[in-house]
Amino acid sequence: MNARRAASVFLALAWAWLPASGADEFKPAYLEVAAVDGAPGDYDVLWRLPALDETTLLSLAPVFPGGARELSSRTTFYAAGAAVQRWRLRIESGLDGKAVTFRGHAVSRVDVLVRYRRADGTERLGRVTPAEDRFEFTASPGGFEVARTYTAIGIEHILLGFDHLLFVLSLVILVDGLKRLFWTITAFTAAHSISLAAATLGFVHVPGPPVEAAIALSIAFVAAEILQKREGRASLAQRSPWLIAFCFGLLHGLGFAGALAEVGLPQNDIPLALFFFNVGVEIGQILFVAAVLLALAAARNLAARLRAVPPAWAWRLPPYAIGTIAAFWTVERLAAF
Repeated sequence: MNARRAASVFLALAWAWLPASGADEFKPAYLEVAAVDGAPGDYDVLWRLPALDETTLLSLAPVFPGGARELSSRTTFYAAGAAVQRWRLRIESGLDGKAVTFRGHAVSRVDVLVRYRRADGTERLGRVTPAEDRFEFTASPGGFEVARTYTAIGIEHILLGFDHLLFVLSLVILVDGLKRLFWTITAFTAAHSISLAAATLGFVHVPGPPVEAAIALSIAFVAAEILQKREGRASLAQRSPWLIAFCFGLLHGLGFAGALAEVGLPQNDIPLALFFFNVGVEIGQILFVAAVLLALAAARNLAARLRAVPPAWAWRLPPYAIGTIAAFWTVERLAAF
């Protein structure tokens, strides 16, 4: 049993697990607390909560330490799948050394990204999970906080970005040989690193919905190339898979940039945050490729032990499954324009 036939088993299981439209649904809640210049103890608060529509919100809210009082009424608006609130509050003794908790966190099961902007312009970043449920406002900043937070965000984004994973899986099935696969994945990595940086730093501006639809089409294209190769028809993707991976990698990098825009970047550490977000993406990608290769090796060994011979049509299952999912995503995303 070769790698593509062994992938039939893997894809059959993945088909039942893979959400139909779960690509890039990485939407944590976001709390930003910024000290007001010239007004000690005053803070501007931005609270962004994922929402299905203007009235369907999660039962999740920040709870500030005792003594906090709101100086202004809250302004609320709905945009891009989130309800956003802004207000100003006052804590006479300041926030340093205190903590914010989140009411309804255990029920909503949504992570919260928190950014604390101090009066001196430095920031503290953190990720609050339902298991932790609190964020400490500290007086001492550090680059380690940025590196740790954005590495974790990058890993989670790639492992929950099912369209990116499906594209990488398609490359694994299409490309023969570990050396060719290594250079193909490297080209994909280099390309999406370039476009991610260009879009995040403002050199490239592309609307999100067309990018997401084009990413789905890129997956369908590679699925079709798998069929072409198995049927003996040569193509550019087979002769130079690294070139196709590089071109589509530029497209996928724009998708990564859209996800990073949802989270935001610390203004004082943009290069550091961008670098470690990309590091996290690459770690997640390596973990996924390693898991796929191990699964394929295990499937081959099992088939050899059982002396199992797959049916003649089995090799068609992976590309047809991938192509069907990608086609559905394409139609769904075009309809959402």
